[in-house]
Amino acid sequence: MVDLSERFGVSQTTIRADLDALASQDLLIRTHGGAIAHDTPRSDRSDLELSFEVRRHIREAQKARIGAAAAEMIGDGEAIVLDASTTALAMANHIKDYRELTVLTNGLLVAQTLIDSPGVSVVMPGGFVRPDSASIVGREGHDFIQRFNFQCAFFGAKGLTLSEGLTDVNHAEVAIKKRFLNRAKEVVALVDGTKWGQVGFASFASINQVDCVITDGDAPTDMITALRDINVHVIVT
Repeated sequence: MVDLSERFGVSQTTIRADLDALASQDLLIRTHGGAIAHDTPRSDRSDLELSFEVRRHIREAQKARIGAAAAEMIGDGEAIVLDASTTALAMANHIKDYRELTVLTNGLLVAQTLIDSPGVSVVMPGGFVRPDSASIVGREGHDFIQRFNFQCAFFGAKGLTLSEGLTDVNHAEVAIKKRFLNRAKEVVALVDGTKWGQVGFASFASINQVDCVITDGDAPTDMITALRDINVHVIVT
């Protein structure tokens, strides 16, 4: 931010406002103290997790639509899983008025979003806090998860392909997502169009374990058709 201010001879307040405006038009990704371009090569980003605060503002409008569509899949009295993804957080904003709904999540901000919802009971596993993902992970929570059964589990992902299925970039997140998946009757992927064809570090669900994918209009039509051909329900928001 300081470098930009000095380079263009304007205040940091002006630079911050300009970056926010460009980010709102989905022209760049805001980061703490600056921004990166959407077309920055992955090698320059070291293919590491961006912080949760950065990721939650990427394609925010698309995630909101995906979250709203996902919320329509559940009803009062059910038990569901929400992972710690930014898209699951978007979904949490649409289920705050449900009644007798139980939500198991390892997402700290998902839990915080639902804390003032009297009809929603939030259950969290034990473990260690990962600041970058605002999540709780670790083997300490794995046995705890095994106690419960859930109608549906909703997952964000780093990538979705036919061969690798749903993938993520952190082994601890992958491990807990696998535990979630094993306790759910139905698995729903919440992935915007930029995640299709991408592959993360490790898979947590094969494509034949996925019942439904909720996405946006930027998802590739050939992959949508391929999923539907193998009886995976695809909802385009």
